[in-house]
Amino acid sequence: MQHVYSGKVREIYTDGDDLLLVASDRVSVYDVVLPTPIPDKGALLTQLSVWWFGQLADIVPNHLVSATDVPAEFAGRAIRCRRLEMVPFECIARGYLAGSGLKEYQATGAISGVELPRGLVEGSRLPEPIFTPTTKVSDGGHDAPATFDDVAAAVGLSTATRLRDLTLEVYERGAARAAANGIIVADTKLEFGTAADGELTLADEVLTPDSSRFWPESEWEPGRPQHAYDKQFVRDWAAGTGWDKNPPAPEIPADVVEATRARYVDAYQKITGLTWRA
Repeated sequence: MQHVYSGKVREIYTDGDDLLLVASDRVSVYDVVLPTPIPDKGALLTQLSVWWFGQLADIVPNHLVSATDVPAEFAGRAIRCRRLEMVPFECIARGYLAGSGLKEYQATGAISGVELPRGLVEGSRLPEPIFTPTTKVSDGGHDAPATFDDVAAAVGLSTATRLRDLTLEVYERGAARAAANGIIVADTKLEFGTAADGELTLADEVLTPDSSRFWPESEWEPGRPQHAYDKQFVRDWAAGTGWDKNPPAPEIPADVVEATRARYVDAYQKITGLTWRA
């Protein structure tokens, strides 16, 4: 087994023909890793992704080989997966107006070239989910908005169309499942790669609190920031510290760490119906 890459959250190892993706307890906001870990975060993200891979297998193949055939020291927080040629875009589906999408809409009336109705506010539900890709850059940089045409120019119209359709189908399946348990999936970020046979394959993490915005449906109220089950809680805390969003990042206070972990656990339990181990 050989270590080949350190990401903001994950460590990647090669092991024969497979890759091992190991999720740490690190948390990043604004593309900067914060110095304070969130206990159990890596295991929560991993186990939730594994659950979603099972729920979505009839829509799109995924890279998961095994969630148990991993070294003992990584048990619970690692997966063994197939190697893929990764698509150079992050595929984002949005069903509600928030985050960078809200800012772009306020400035232009559109997101990633998709025109939206006037008068929408923070937290508004969109008329229908939209595909809003971003470029994918190495750690330390910032993703940049892209359009469907940008994706098509890079990977071809047929592949771009398939990426858009799969992204929206995965989002709609995930949003429906979460809604049945009282959670709104406002948006989600997916990553795809191409397998040896050329088939587009779902990779990385799926519908987790790090890759999605989760809101409690009972508290949803357009026109204001929403209660977040995801790391938006940490983003909001960081934004209020006066930090300039460049390294080094500030330490996270103990109460914010505890509240963030509780949100991750709550989201896992509500979505899966499973009880998180202590």
